[in-house]
Amino acid sequence: MSKAKLDRTLAALAAPCRRQVIDLLRERPRRAGELADATRTSFPAMSRHLRALRRSGLVDEERDEFDSRVRVYRLRPEPMAELKAWLEHTENAWAGQLRAFKAHLRKTKR
Repeated sequence: MSKAKLDRTLAALAAPCRRQVIDLLRERPRRAGELADATRTSFPAMSRHLRALRRSGLVDEERDEFDSRVRVYRLRPEPMAELKAWLEHTENAWAGQLRAFKAHLRKTKR
């Protein structure tokens, strides 16, 4: 994952309301109004949150086939998979550092 993509993903996930939207979208795609109601957020504020999530690539927006004014949002799996891979890489690096530190401590105790 590029640094810019990672930064956009983490910035989008920094807001508690956006994380709540992600949790809701894990269940199923939802209309913007549903998301606003479920999070007790005003529609203009939800619109800003959804714009940030779209820009980060975390969600896609589709128009309702029967009413083009209605937008339906769904999760995109790629950014989360990339974030997970970055976190695993970071965790492995820390685990290596901790193993080296433990080995150093064992040597100095002798």
